[in-house]
Amino acid sequence: MITRHLVIIYEELSMNAGHRPPVTVVGLGSMGSALAAALLDRGHPTTVWNRSPDKARPLVDRGARLAGTPQEAIAASPLTIACVLDYEALYTVLDPATGELAGRTLVNLTSGSPEQAQEAVKWADSHGAGYLDGAIMTTPPGVGDPAMMFLYSGSHEVFDAHRSTLASLGDPLHLGTEPGLASLYDAALLGLMWSAMTGWLHGTALVGAEGTSATAFTPVAIRWLGAVAGFLTTYAPQVDAGRYPGDDATVDVQIAAIDHLIHAAAARGIDNALPELLKAAMQKAAAAGHGQDSYASLIEVLRNPAGREA
Repeated sequence: MITRHLVIIYEELSMNAGHRPPVTVVGLGSMGSALAAALLDRGHPTTVWNRSPDKARPLVDRGARLAGTPQEAIAASPLTIACVLDYEALYTVLDPATGELAGRTLVNLTSGSPEQAQEAVKWADSHGAGYLDGAIMTTPPGVGDPAMMFLYSGSHEVFDAHRSTLASLGDPLHLGTEPGLASLYDAALLGLMWSAMTGWLHGTALVGAEGTSATAFTPVAIRWLGAVAGFLTTYAPQVDAGRYPGDDATVDVQIAAIDHLIHAAAARGIDNALPELLKAAMQKAAAAGHGQDSYASLIEVLRNPAGREA
């Protein structure tokens, strides 16, 4: 506890003096290299380590310090950011360096499951280290952009101690103390992204069959997505309350509407796997008694796909 309070004081004093706290980055794939570059760009003394040292050369040329071992890398900074292939690789790299972790903080931006994050915080605690699990909601070119979200879960105290440093990577959002939350949000948001992007591609193929280019269709699609965001805001309280007033458009109306999409796509030779899947979910909700409810009622069949009694 005292050590972490000292870290907070150290960061505040460093920032007030115009100095940025030192940071270590372990793992220099495309994302890890982008993380280290963003920290260097914002004036943080940055130590890097990678299993293949050659990947560090561009960062060293920009002022990074290359550590010879993970132990040396962790010892160089109060904060280590890890971004490696998977959790197995994380432990392979850090297990020999656990003696250096005590009193320091590990921010793990390695992709994994919520369950792996829960095990990782126990592992870090056993070695006396502060721990945050994180998820990067951008590709490497977006790292350093303050509009890009970086999600974190774990100790509020650890997050507060290093928030100013983490802000060098993007907008740091703390989701809560449950260590698996960042990973869970990551999976949920990626599902949203893939669904939206595939829907856009299906629409692009549909209008493209009549000679409309993707660049002509996309501004209209983006404007429509703004309206869709409004639907989400309306439906969220319905989902939380478990009541779905069908005063905008009922599930039965949506089923009729999606038939028009399926017909138009079939007539133009467009694959209909996605709209057929959506229609099946709507029909399942209608069969469960939600035909006159709003589209938000599909949450009930998603939560209970087998139709079990509550």
